[in-house]
Amino acid sequence: MGKRSRQRQRNQSAAGRDDRDKAGWGAGYADIIKENKLFEHYYKELGLVPDGEFEQFMEAMREPLPATIRITGYKSHAKEILHCLKEKYFKDILELEFEGQKIEAPQPLSWYPDEQAWHTNMSRKIIRKSPLLEKFHQFLVSETESGNISRQEAVSMIPPLLLKIESHHKILDMCAAPGSKTAQLIEMLHADMEVPFPEGFVIANDVDNKRCYLLVHQAKRLNSPCIMVVNHDASCIPTLKIDVEGKKDILFYDRILCDVPCSGDGTMRKNIDVWKKWTTSNSLHLHGLQLRIAVRGVEQLAVGGRMVYSTCSLNPIEDEAVIAALLEKSEGALELADSSADLPGLKWMPGVTSWKLMTKEGQWFSDWSDVPSSRHTQIRPTMFPPKDPEKLASMHLERCMRILPHHQNTGGFFVAVLVKKAPMPWNKRYPKLRKEASSLSAAQSGDSPAASTPADTTPHLPESAAEEAEVEGPEGKIDGEAEEEAPKGAAVAQESTAKQDGVCGPPASKKMRLFGYKEDPFVFLTEDDPVFTTIQSLTVASHSCWDTRDQLLCLPSPLCDILHSRRLERVINTGVKVWSRNSDGEEFGCAFRLAQEGIYTLQPYIRSRIIRVSVEDIKVLLTQENPFLSKLEDDAHAQAKKLVSPAEPQCPIQLCGWRGKTSIRAFVPRNERFHYLRMLGVEVFRDKQGLGQKPKDEGKEEVEKDAEEEVEAVENEAELDSENGDENGSSQPKVDSGSQGTSS
Repeated sequence: MGKRSRQRQRNQSAAGRDDRDKAGWGAGYADIIKENKLFEHYYKELGLVPDGEFEQFMEAMREPLPATIRITGYKSHAKEILHCLKEKYFKDILELEFEGQKIEAPQPLSWYPDEQAWHTNMSRKIIRKSPLLEKFHQFLVSETESGNISRQEAVSMIPPLLLKIESHHKILDMCAAPGSKTAQLIEMLHADMEVPFPEGFVIANDVDNKRCYLLVHQAKRLNSPCIMVVNHDASCIPTLKIDVEGKKDILFYDRILCDVPCSGDGTMRKNIDVWKKWTTSNSLHLHGLQLRIAVRGVEQLAVGGRMVYSTCSLNPIEDEAVIAALLEKSEGALELADSSADLPGLKWMPGVTSWKLMTKEGQWFSDWSDVPSSRHTQIRPTMFPPKDPEKLASMHLERCMRILPHHQNTGGFFVAVLVKKAPMPWNKRYPKLRKEASSLSAAQSGDSPAASTPADTTPHLPESAAEEAEVEGPEGKIDGEAEEEAPKGAAVAQESTAKQDGVCGPPASKKMRLFGYKEDPFVFLTEDDPVFTTIQSLTVASHSCWDTRDQLLCLPSPLCDILHSRRLERVINTGVKVWSRNSDGEEFGCAFRLAQEGIYTLQPYIRSRIIRVSVEDIKVLLTQENPFLSKLEDDAHAQAKKLVSPAEPQCPIQLCGWRGKTSIRAFVPRNERFHYLRMLGVEVFRDKQGLGQKPKDEGKEEVEKDAEEEVEAVENEAELDSENGDENGSSQPKVDSGSQGTSS
């Protein structure tokens, strides 16, 4: 009976899959009806949608969301990818028809700079099933895996643009997973191609440990050393210290992205489940968390810095209510920035200044005084707009931006830009110290007059200890900012003292985690470490290096300070791999080889063992597994060779490799090879049967033949994906190949 029952279940599951396949694309959601009367009633009553547009609004919410792609990577490579898309693929789509319907060609987003973002109404079914679009599909898949193209919703691209990031900025992404916005932040740090190693960095945080690894995957595709992924609760993320001119100072961020968890009713076009799960209770439950995260964000924001608060919700309880409460608590320390001219071409609605809330039972409340006491645990005063008309007008809530789906065929979104003008009011004074143990014992014996010192005359903390103490803020105990100088002779707080009423101080000491959080330890390597003996003969000493057992990481000094301090216990990943352990090289005096993912970071510091090769040599290196040295042109063994080929890319290509006794090898992953070959005019794609790759380059018969012979070897390169990375570059028309010899 048991066997027959399991077999019957398998047959039913198979039948269900067959029915969905026969029903066509998206049939898995056929049982979900895109109707929610409570949702319609709520938003119609709030009046967020302009008069006469509500039906258009609802129709747009029921339509599938257009596919949107963003060209990622550093500027020179981004230009090459854009040129490839426009000249090789988009032109072929102009007159294309599928199943009797004309396909709309992709169009650039009018408000995104430099045509780096595109949207199209082509579904995945059309892209996958149309023979004419097969190459385009493979191009998208390959370049996405390489990190050069990112699938990202259009409205999700807005917050990083409004931060106005420069290469020296210290950036915190508070709720970063899955990482598409984090990737934008990293790109903006590297926008200046004349700066190979930016001074700034991004700390990307998420509370969900599993999602942190998805965040690592997204961020590491860009191969930037200036990224650290951490796993903390954003509402109480620790205050950090970095070294500034030889002294330890509190880390305040120049830019903070506060994309908080939300009910997500702006994502109904892609998240179909929201239609049946949406209720007003979702916003009521999230409001407190959103406000706590925002408060913690502005506390860590530097004076003069910018914080962008955003949600994919249209509900004022999650949007304007949080901003109004934050502005009210700040007492003038924060102001809403006018971003109306920052993204020309973007259509948006100004923020509202009046709103009301509704329970899931349909009961409305317009003021906190109307809320019965039985509801006080669910509904808070900060959910309502301020009563004072002058205070409300001074907040300029109309500067908030709400994007409605039917205006530009996007998802729903809310964004507000905050500028910090002064320290937060609860951080202007230092916290009161706990009394020292000696004072406490003296007080108990009645011998010390200091025991009777009133709490309000307790000396302030010195600046060096400011962030170690707790401050009683409007949302509970939070780390303080350093503002006022402490008087001479200020007492030092003792962690071992007992907490007393009305007095706060440093938290109790915790046992330090020396080995990270479910990760291999980060071991700092000093300049006199034996590992550097041979490495220093190849490179000029650059930035700090850390050993993680099988690789050496390079990261900027501020992130090194953070690792040294151990204040962030849950560091998931950081830096970029520049050296990979290679046991085969130990007989030649070096246990490491160059790693492709860090080559663009390390290349400016490499001073020896560089081979400058031609475009044809690079094609040989990327299409053959272990080509003989005789395959390369003679000039590859000499100095630089000036190239004048019209197919030459307008950015350098840097490869890391290994020179054996009789052969030379490029350590480049499969998708990286395809990416570089496309930039060199060799189109490589997988046939529909998956039998191999077929390069196309007219007039290059020998390269084609070699590529086909070596296709199986190229496939085997997939195992190197975990060891090597991708692109980056600058704007000189030379093609470099950094190679490491047997004695490296």
